[in-house]
Amino acid sequence: MLVIRIWNYFRGYVIIKIEGLTLERFINLSIAKGIYLWDIIRYDYTTLEAKVGLKGFKSLREVVKRVGCRVYIIEKKGFPFLIHKLKYRKMLVFGFAVAVGIIIFLTSFIWEIEVIGNENADSKLIVDYLTKMDIKPGILKSEIDISELKRSILRDIENISFVNMEIIGTKLLVEVKVRDVMPSAIRKDVPCNVVAKKKAVIVKVIARNGKSVVEKGDIVKKGQVLISGIIEDEKLENPLLVHSDGTVLGKTLYVKELQEPIIKKIEEETGNCYSVREIKIGNYSLLLNNKEIPYKNYIEDKKNRKLIKILGYELPFEIIVHKYKEVELIKVKQNVEALKKMQSVRGVQMIMNELPKGAKVISKDVKYSIEDNILITRVSIEVIEEIGEKQKIQ
Repeated sequence: MLVIRIWNYFRGYVIIKIEGLTLERFINLSIAKGIYLWDIIRYDYTTLEAKVGLKGFKSLREVVKRVGCRVYIIEKKGFPFLIHKLKYRKMLVFGFAVAVGIIIFLTSFIWEIEVIGNENADSKLIVDYLTKMDIKPGILKSEIDISELKRSILRDIENISFVNMEIIGTKLLVEVKVRDVMPSAIRKDVPCNVVAKKKAVIVKVIARNGKSVVEKGDIVKKGQVLISGIIEDEKLENPLLVHSDGTVLGKTLYVKELQEPIIKKIEEETGNCYSVREIKIGNYSLLLNNKEIPYKNYIEDKKNRKLIKILGYELPFEIIVHKYKEVELIKVKQNVEALKKMQSVRGVQMIMNELPKGAKVISKDVKYSIEDNILITRVSIEVIEEIGEKQKIQ
């Protein structure tokens, strides 16, 4: 058990080698005298190896005399021997203590600032703002008031809807989210046209205000005027500009093309594994074994293990274990009919996720072709949707 091993380490023990013709009697007498031997390994008829505690080792003298065996110390292990060595290496202990002190001191500072968030977040803007607030690499952790800093960011930077800060080791992690900016609506008193958002075939036009300039069956392109806000009349000296409004339904086509190899290469693990350990200190790393990976094809599995904290401070040390598992590339021929069904469903799902609210599907078409052992699936879905959007008259 782990607890027993730790206990034996703190008490100290020795690894011994016993030679003689009466090894069984040696073990039996040791047990009879209450001497605990463990991890016994018998190499041959006359030699065995075992571990014994310091107190037990002293008691072995009488047993050795009675059975006539010879005992040799192979190695001394445990805390008492470590302390004994350190007594004669005071500079080493002092250097270690100084190194730990320096590390603890350095971990009380922030050495890296990272901003994460959605794709619309301007990381540079956040970092510049933090720099303006004197929050930059080299600042003491105790000088950062996270609650006040979050309030300041929400107050001073527009469009930030959420901010969270966390100190992880020597890094300040800032998470921000930008609120979605809705397109500004055109006021009712501002003249505008209704134009096409995309290419479509007109199905229906209802002009509530303004003049319809397209009819059912017309093919329109993106940006083309559908309902004009410019009303011309012979009786009017100048054209009348109005805020056009209405509903324009158009027939649009959504297309997705998917490709999948019929003969696919899959990775199958062989069971061979090559491990490399990496020690990372802050932003610096050191590979303990920088040899070339002995496999042509492999997959990497990486595990990070943080080291322990000292006096509540998390040291910027971590051990990264890289496991390279050898794989064999195997060619597998996929079932074409099953592949067609899977690609068809996937293509339809991708298009359905893109359709605007209120769109009505009127037809679906799926076509397949095979080129160079690649199945090409072309999914087309025709829908009727609102295609009009308002645009100011310049």
